[in-house]
Amino acid sequence: MNLISQYKGLRKENYVLCFGRFVTAMGAMVRPMLTMILSQKLGMNAVQVAWITALMGILTIPANLIGGKMADRFNKKMNIVYLDMISVISYIICGLIPLTTKSIVLMFIASTCQNMENPSYNSLTADITLSKDRERGYSLQYLTANLGGVMASAVAGFMFRNYLWLAFLLSGISIGTSSVLIYFFVQNITPEKEENDSNAIYQAERHGESLLTILKENRLVLLFILITSGYTALYQMYNYLFPMDLIRLHGDTGAVIFGTVTSINCFIVVLFTPFITQILKRSSEPKKTIYGFLLTLVGYVLFILFSGHIPFYYAAMVVLTWGEISYMLAESPYMTRRIPSSHRGRIHGLMEIIRIGFMSLYQLLIGFIYKNHTPIFTWIIVLLTGVAFLLLAVILTKEDKKRYKNLYRRL
Repeated sequence: MNLISQYKGLRKENYVLCFGRFVTAMGAMVRPMLTMILSQKLGMNAVQVAWITALMGILTIPANLIGGKMADRFNKKMNIVYLDMISVISYIICGLIPLTTKSIVLMFIASTCQNMENPSYNSLTADITLSKDRERGYSLQYLTANLGGVMASAVAGFMFRNYLWLAFLLSGISIGTSSVLIYFFVQNITPEKEENDSNAIYQAERHGESLLTILKENRLVLLFILITSGYTALYQMYNYLFPMDLIRLHGDTGAVIFGTVTSINCFIVVLFTPFITQILKRSSEPKKTIYGFLLTLVGYVLFILFSGHIPFYYAAMVVLTWGEISYMLAESPYMTRRIPSSHRGRIHGLMEIIRIGFMSLYQLLIGFIYKNHTPIFTWIIVLLTGVAFLLLAVILTKEDKKRYKNLYRRL
């Protein structure tokens, strides 16, 4: 079948990185439960939860700057391994001590290290993958990461009440296993040469030039980063408003419902990523971004219209996940095809900084609105935000085709 064979022909290192993502995701069962840990385990209200999560996001700004610089200057593979080891130690300590604010600090350290390694991961994947194969490479990595998370979120939902410490330990062990695999089996990290690629001119190395200079020449990339930030802030409402509403509507069983709904997200990613990759293989990255926004908005509308009816939570999550897949197929390929390979780490670091900063501030705003207004009013604000960024994505679609003509010859 084309759905399976489309992932053939990548370099061995691609498959090792994907398997590493798979193993890590199997243990990443704690991070999605952060809102519930803060609200139910530590007794914080909506505004306090928003402040804590926003602070954790804002304080990762220097981490992403450093992570981007590390990706462009040092060995990307070893960056991943060293940062993973810090995460492993942090999660294991969380599992061995009572749950207090100290545990939140350790979670922050682990999460920050995971953010720091993202520029290295994304840049390394781009280095070892030809431009024409980027969608397949990132799609497979995304697919395997979610395959590992299919059971993780559901298990975390059941562990949440009495065995949260075990979830922390499993996270540490899984990330450690991933690091060992990458250290021993990712040996050839020599970048692929694209001498015959018509769009190689956009990716040509430009050592000695600042990121600011590159961005002045590629202002649409800045617009895409803004749109990316809007999408992330919109999508993350399912990790913030969604569980808050489930707790409000269903009490203590909200945690279990949220865990199973989140596991559906992973399952749909595994099931539909090959299909959507195949369907959208000739669509441009900006168009995929538009589809991502549209589907996310439809998913939230379903949740709003049928609040209190559990089956529709799963239907909403299916549609949200289709949007997530479409958007994911656009993000990294868009960036890596339009920026010199010598600046990939820094541009990914910058994107994370802007995205996290915007998402954190937006979450503070939504937390304030949720506390002082009705839930339905809060969701309306979220939907209007999505519509505004959708319009920006439409503008990007038109302008991108003019600026990067070579990239559209293959479509």
